[in-house]
Amino acid sequence: MIDSHCHLADEAFANDLEAVIDRARDARIDRALCILSAGDEKESAAAARVRTLWPAAAFSVGVHPHSANAFAGRLDELSSTLQTAVTDEGARAIGEIGLDYHYDFAPRPVQHDVFARQIDVAKTLGLPVIIHTREATDDTFRILQDAGSGVRGVFHCFTGDVAMARAALEIDFYVSLAGIVTFPKAENLRDVARFVPDDRLLVETDAPYLAPVPHRGKRNEPGLVAHVAETVASVRNIALNDLEAQLTRNFDTFLGPTVSHQTA
Repeated sequence: MIDSHCHLADEAFANDLEAVIDRARDARIDRALCILSAGDEKESAAAARVRTLWPAAAFSVGVHPHSANAFAGRLDELSSTLQTAVTDEGARAIGEIGLDYHYDFAPRPVQHDVFARQIDVAKTLGLPVIIHTREATDDTFRILQDAGSGVRGVFHCFTGDVAMARAALEIDFYVSLAGIVTFPKAENLRDVARFVPDDRLLVETDAPYLAPVPHRGKRNEPGLVAHVAETVASVRNIALNDLEAQLTRNFDTFLGPTVSHQTA
């Protein structure tokens, strides 16, 4: 079983990271994709510890839309920062990147520019992108489509409806479901869980956020992705073991082969 999106380098895990990883292994979570903020030295140091404790973990780097303002008018520096982070961390994906209109911590035009430039870097490096989109669906799809061919990736912590999932599938993206799919009122996400084809589905925790039922309201961690998978297997009416095997194949296909990247 794999947690396809978590933040193990977050300060929330600083005091008990080893125990968190042990619990993940006890829950038969073999691997995880750890999301890092490109250029964040503190997270990079924490990532080194994750790498030591869990050698099977993979990494992704990107500039979250909340942090886009740091690169306003400095897109060439963004490209350099991102490519250096990919090399330093051995990153297998670019993200999470995208748009967030709920908080608007950065002006929307700045978010657009930073998002588009990171997609360009991902295309250049042949890496998938991990999309964060909140209250910005139309612009997110527009920027992805404007980027042209060669863009592949996943909509992480998917919170849309079946129509949005269909749009993601039409551009050959994956759909990743998090703990919200276990919430009692999230029937729309369980509809999505039924709808997404076998080969385009992923699950995640987004730890330390959004712990699934029955741990809702507590700190999330990779070992709890099993609850997400159980809910998805139930609504798809398939055996959990069969779902886990499919999710592992999907994750490996999503990341693609290991490639050595050089800083531009």
